[in-house]
Amino acid sequence: MANRYAPVLRYLHWIMAGLILVAYLAIEQRGAFGRGTGRFVMMQTHFWIGISIFLLVWWRLAARIRKGAPPITPALPAWQAIPAKLLHLSLYAFFIVMPILGMMTAWTDGKALYVPFTDIALPALMAENRDLAHQLEDLHGSIGEAFYWVIGLHIVAALYHHFFRRDDTLRRMK
Repeated sequence: MANRYAPVLRYLHWIMAGLILVAYLAIEQRGAFGRGTGRFVMMQTHFWIGISIFLLVWWRLAARIRKGAPPITPALPAWQAIPAKLLHLSLYAFFIVMPILGMMTAWTDGKALYVPFTDIALPALMAENRDLAHQLEDLHGSIGEAFYWVIGLHIVAALYHHFFRRDDTLRRMK
C-alpha cells in the first residue's frame, strides 16, 4: 500500500505503544507488592521503559522529519486537522517530558536507576531533595493520568476514522 507510513515509523509507533502499556502496568501494579524485590522490579521496569521511550522518540522524530507523513484520504476538514496535529504534538511532548520528570523524581527522592540485571546504578544528576521529589512525583503522576485520557482519545479517534469516517488514517499505520 503506497499511502502508508514508512516501515520504521510504523514499527516505532507499535513498539512505543507496547512499551507505554507495560510502563503503565508496571507502575499501576507496583502496589500489589510489599516493600522488597517485587516492588523494586516493578519500579525499575517502569524507569527503564520510560528511558527506552525517551530514546526511541528521538529516533521516531528524526524518521518522521526525514520520511514525512502520508496524506489522509480523503483529506480531513480543518476542524479535524488542527486538533489532530495538536493531539500528536502533545503525544510527542509526553514521550519527552514524562521520562525526564520520572528521572528527576527518582534522583531527588534518592532512588537509584540500576542498569538491568546488575548492581550498577546510574549516577544521579540531581541532589536529593525530598520536597522537590514530592512535587515532581505529583506532576509526573498528574500528567500521566491526563495522558490516559489523551492516549484513549488517540485510540478512539483512530477507530472513528476507520469505522465511521472510513478514511485511511488507521490503515496508514498498519
